[in-house]
Amino acid sequence: EVQLQASGGGLVQAGGSLTLSCTASGFTFNGGEMGWPAIGWFRQAPGKEREGVSCIHVHDGVTYHSDSVKGRFTITKDNAENTVYLQMNNLKPEDTAVYFCAVSWSGTYWNFRTDKYHCWGQGTLVTVSS
Repeated sequence: EVQLQASGGGLVQAGGSLTLSCTASGFTFNGGEMGWPAIGWFRQAPGKEREGVSCIHVHDGVTYHSDSVKGRFTITKDNAENTVYLQMNNLKPEDTAVYFCAVSWSGTYWNFRTDKYHCWGQGTLVTVSS
């Protein structure tokens, strides 16, 4: 069974940093019969739609970021641990949201369309105080 476990959320002051982790099970980051996936981070603030933040292809490491986090967030992977990390620096109050990780086997994972992501983690809350 494909599962994703997101963790690392918390309360931080504006300008601070947090690192989120997404650990996957039920599939491998090293290819295999399911192919090479991409892992995306999304977030959803109260009353707003879910939006894509960052994503990474686990084979070639190509990354994409939304304009709102570019230059502040970094996404990395550890294929041996089946884990993707989201390093968030210079956090702003508008970054407050529940953050979700998700897996995609679609070739268009980079456009952050939620219907191209096949399985979602449970979410972890990030709160940035001003």
